Amino acid sequence: MATYITEDCINCGACEPECPNEAISEGDEIYVIDPELCTECVGFYDHEACQAVCPVECCLPNPQIVETEEALIARAIKLHPDDADLQKRAAENDYPSRFRK
Repeated sequence: MATYITEDCINCGACEPECPNEAISEGDEIYVIDPELCTECVGFYDHEACQAVCPVECCLPNPQIVETEEALIARAIKLHPDDADLQKRAAENDYPSRFRK
């Protein structure tokens, strides 16, 4: 499932630079996450980086957009076609993921 930012967001911007997919941007009132770009950090971290830095913990898995680890790593590969390390880790099924904690 893609991560989303709740209305509790204080618009601090701490999450935006942490996203490996540049899925986070400043919205009209709060930051927003593009679900087409969000991989829940699968392939990059064993946690959601935006949530780890959020001072109000408003970056949450969206229960309305449920996705498998396989779908998320496939998206990460598609978004980063030139990342040889990611490609190798994915091929070896040895990449960081919150699903593997």
